[in-house]
Amino acid sequence: MKIQYLNPQQLYEPRFFTHVVCVEGAAKLVYVTGQVSYDRDGIVMGSDMREQCEQVFKSLTHALKAAGASWKDVIKVNGYMVNLNPADVNMYREVRSRYFDKERMPASTLVGVQRLVHEDLLIEVEVIAALGSKAQKPTEKRVGHKTRKGKKKR
Repeated sequence: MKIQYLNPQQLYEPRFFTHVVCVEGAAKLVYVTGQVSYDRDGIVMGSDMREQCEQVFKSLTHALKAAGASWKDVIKVNGYMVNLNPADVNMYREVRSRYFDKERMPASTLVGVQRLVHEDLLIEVEVIAALGSKAQKPTEKRVGHKTRKGKKKR
């Protein structure tokens, strides 16, 4: 699999993302749905942007691992932030930067939103990963999981 990270000279030089990421010969694409700062029981973890970002990126790490992927495979990140402001954007970038190689930043979008699915949630992040032909096997095959009431969540 060949991955190219391109920043055309005609566009401004980005610090926290790559303008274009091209993937050739991917054997597997992994789409991870938007993760929020829920713990395993669906309880909101953290009351500020740093705490919620930490939980979101932990959850994304688990999701990637379950699919046999890692952060080095992530080619696209989409974030949705309540009350988008410079201080929270910097906090998000600080946490996110620990997961990526500065020479291989994914394409990235961050959008300000009015509200997420729960009033206490501040950030939601989804990722797309591309794995080559030597992709790891997924760690889980579970489709849904039980909620505290014994019903399946999807």
